[in-house]
Amino acid sequence: MTCLVNHTEKNLINLQLNENAVLRSLDGADRAALESHLAIVDGHKGDVLKHQGVRAMDQYFILDGILKRVVANDEGKEMILRFAGERDIETSYAAWRLGTPTPYGIVCVTKARVARMPLEDWAMFLDRRPEAKQAFEYYVMRLMSEVMAHTITLHLLDAPGRVHRFRRKHPQLIDRIPQKELASYLNLSAETLSRMRHSGKI
Repeated sequence: MTCLVNHTEKNLINLQLNENAVLRSLDGADRAALESHLAIVDGHKGDVLKHQGVRAMDQYFILDGILKRVVANDEGKEMILRFAGERDIETSYAAWRLGTPTPYGIVCVTKARVARMPLEDWAMFLDRRPEAKQAFEYYVMRLMSEVMAHTITLHLLDAPGRVHRFRRKHPQLIDRIPQKELASYLNLSAETLSRMRHSGKI
């Protein structure tokens, strides 16, 4: 983990941050103010960026790679709630606002690079910028709505329907996510997903 201000690839990273869905509306002065709060984290496949149930939370801006939001029960059974790639974010903002532990973990699906900052610092940054705060909170609500829609989809659509919906919603991710991970997200076996792909049904 390296502070952005001292990172050898600072210029490239700033260009990537400028393309982030949440940050691209900020002006140069706001981005400069944010810079000192950001740490750059390089993760490998399977690395846990944030464990479920903790209270120390962070805001993540994804620069490269793919992350997943995953929830597990006491027996260790997991459910993937969403995937997120470049120019997207991961956050536990709602839990932080409610004063509850983060209800899910955040894990690297592939090799990934993120810019990270404590949620408390991010919230203070937003509190001084009402328009940015409103846009961010709307984005968070949209993510929560997407997770709910996916959960409903698992019950209402058949296997091909679930795959087609994901392809339609996330065409930039479907061929980059390991088949086992994608099958788990869609509540399919890896064998079923492989068979559907080879048969041309998806």
